Amino acid sequence: MAETAVVILNWDGREHLRRFLPSVVANTPAGVGIWVADNGSTDGSDAFLAADFPTVGLIRLDRNYGYAEGYNLALADVRLDGVEYAVLLNSDVETPSGWLEPLTGALDADPAFVSVSPKILSYTDRQSFEYAGASGGFIDILGYPFCRGRILSAVERDTGQYDIPREVFWTSGACMAVRLSVFRKLGGFDGDFFAHMEEIDFCWRARLAGWKSGVVPASHVYHLGGGTLSPDSPRKLYLNYRNNLCMLYKNLPPCGRTAIIPLRMVADGLSALFYLLTLRPKAFRAVWDAHRDFRGQKPSLRAKRACTGKPLPLKNMTGVYRGSIIVRYLLGKWKFGSIL
Repeated sequence: MAETAVVILNWDGREHLRRFLPSVVANTPAGVGIWVADNGSTDGSDAFLAADFPTVGLIRLDRNYGYAEGYNLALADVRLDGVEYAVLLNSDVETPSGWLEPLTGALDADPAFVSVSPKILSYTDRQSFEYAGASGGFIDILGYPFCRGRILSAVERDTGQYDIPREVFWTSGACMAVRLSVFRKLGGFDGDFFAHMEEIDFCWRARLAGWKSGVVPASHVYHLGGGTLSPDSPRKLYLNYRNNLCMLYKNLPPCGRTAIIPLRMVADGLSALFYLLTLRPKAFRAVWDAHRDFRGQKPSLRAKRACTGKPLPLKNMTGVYRGSIIVRYLLGKWKFGSIL
């Protein structure tokens, strides 16, 4: 196995570490380094690790940088120099026996892959896919992400229907193995995202630079999910709406930005109206603030566009549904097999 390191980002997640880290330690092959990158926790996570998991390395960050910049800083640590594959793993993921080898094997087998993810199942309902990745990430023509096994909030049971490995549009940040040298060369995640959709943006930028992403269902993990922000959190809504618009603005070609972003903003506005009519003023405000801040970030986003590869229309890229996933969902035709 190529030199590999598992890196778990932690922020005040001592109880998650207590619950899930034993499976990682027990089921990660000998010789693979396990690191916890601590995002300035105040709950005693570092002391807990030192006492209970002395073989796990600790990368200390001075404050909470969020998921995106936290991982950028952790994976830039000089102690990881020489590591070929870095596995980014959420602190609320249980890893069964044999989870890692198929991921590194897939990267070995195809040098064009920059990242791969396992099949991600629910920790609380092990026969179902988990929201954050399921069996491979895709995107529709308006930039809405979805997965094999999860479309919007609808999650399928896992009956082996998506067990075929394949190229995808994005890999899940809940568990993704990356070529570390390429991750660093491409600038890692966009630290301004803080959290949410940074892995989709990374995979998109990597694709524009000539790399591929894939899912390897021969590996599976169990993800609890919602450990940091609940699905209904206004903060989470804000980050998802803002970061999605920023991602589109950065990575679409000029014709795509002109055509797609106004449609997305109208769709977002309809969502905000729904939140208002259903007496969810904080959710309405989250969308409003996301659009305001997206407009304010356009100068910096223009500068970032110069650092990407040649933009391609979404319709010409692998892992893109050329219609609207929202429309298919509303029509009740949301099963992945009926879409791609």
